[in-house]
Amino acid sequence: MTADLVAKRVTNLLAPQVLVIVMPPIVGLLAQGWGGAAWGLVASALCGGVPAAVIALGVRSGRLDSHHIVDRARRTGPLLAATAAVLAALALLVVLGAPTLLVATVTAMLVALGVTVPITLRWKISFHAAVWAGTVVVLAHVLPAWPTAIAGAAVLALVSWARVRLTHHTWAQVLAGAVVGALTTSLTLLAFGVE
Repeated sequence: MTADLVAKRVTNLLAPQVLVIVMPPIVGLLAQGWGGAAWGLVASALCGGVPAAVIALGVRSGRLDSHHIVDRARRTGPLLAATAAVLAALALLVVLGAPTLLVATVTAMLVALGVTVPITLRWKISFHAAVWAGTVVVLAHVLPAWPTAIAGAAVLALVSWARVRLTHHTWAQVLAGAVVGALTTSLTLLAFGVE
């Protein structure tokens, strides 16, 4: 298998859309059992499912180049749809009394979007790296912290390598994404008092 094929598979398998759909139910399950997983599914449907559907329709219609939206100029519409979906999820979770960790996680998604969307309009920051870094921070709150951080850093490095290998990003863009994802998520969880 060539390095480019490995990079493509890593990019697709570990894409932001996949993480935003898979992560909330897992976090909910680990934090609060099956009830938490159900809340996580609500977050997944809105935060991940809606943007994924918007992107899929854009790819199908030819308006978007791929579900990774390589062309930075085409990111605005899908990112606004993602922001609206995360806002809707957050409002629903708050109104219905969802567990604090999931509300904090969805809030972190919104904060990260609030930072990365304006940046990507001028410079192509890596959403892959930002979402992975944020995911590692959240998982370190529900799994043993150090092993999770070490394993997560290894996966983040692999994802970053794949994005650079495919020339979709530079090392500066993936590093910036990772810093934004980790920092916004850490600060949001801290603000919510998530231990």
